[in-house]
Amino acid sequence: MAILPGPVMGKTLISERGGREKKGATMTEATTDDPESGVNAEHWGRVYETTADDAVSWYEPEPRASLEALALADIPVRASLVDVGAGSFRLVEHLLDRGATDLTVVDIASSAFETTRSRLGSRASKVDWLVADVTQWRPDRLFEVWHDRAVFHFMTEPGQRDGYGAALRTATSAGSWLVIATFADDGPERCSGLPVKRYSGPGLIAEFASDFVAHDVWRDEHRSPGGAIQPFTWAVMRRR
Repeated sequence: MAILPGPVMGKTLISERGGREKKGATMTEATTDDPESGVNAEHWGRVYETTADDAVSWYEPEPRASLEALALADIPVRASLVDVGAGSFRLVEHLLDRGATDLTVVDIASSAFETTRSRLGSRASKVDWLVADVTQWRPDRLFEVWHDRAVFHFMTEPGQRDGYGAALRTATSAGSWLVIATFADDGPERCSGLPVKRYSGPGLIAEFASDFVAHDVWRDEHRSPGGAIQPFTWAVMRRR
């Protein structure tokens, strides 16, 4: 069964085209106290504890772009998928609605999951929940899909990006898919009070080119709850 019913047209390359804990996971905490770092559990815990789910800038009632990205690669709904920096994002519940059976979510702040678990109710037990710093996390299993909507752009330091890449390589194997979105090169310079690293299509491809081949790369615009338009670069890539 496909993620979305019916065909999805290919994108244009920008160039110019309460559930259970993750089984056997290594539980890690943030390794930096730098208030300007995107890898900061205290900062993200405060964001989720003090901001309503539908008031955060990345809120959307349906994860349209994520579902379209998964459909572009014709990824089956029962593929094993890890959503890094999942927070209170609604992807897992939409995938569960479609019949997904192997879902893992990762976030640096435990409070990020509370809203999602509440929405899911008893279905929360069908998801593996993991609190971890993705730059330090080394999963003990493989996934067919690594999904990241706007975590990687918080990796502003080379060491953070190296750690992220190590986790990604550990979690995937030949044929696995990478579905990733960052602010576009003309997007916001900061998000939730933190600096971000923005990417063009070619720039995002280049970050992962040693291990992944680009399948589709495109630009999308997200409207925040406050009405701001945020340009994103999306990419679907496949592990060599």
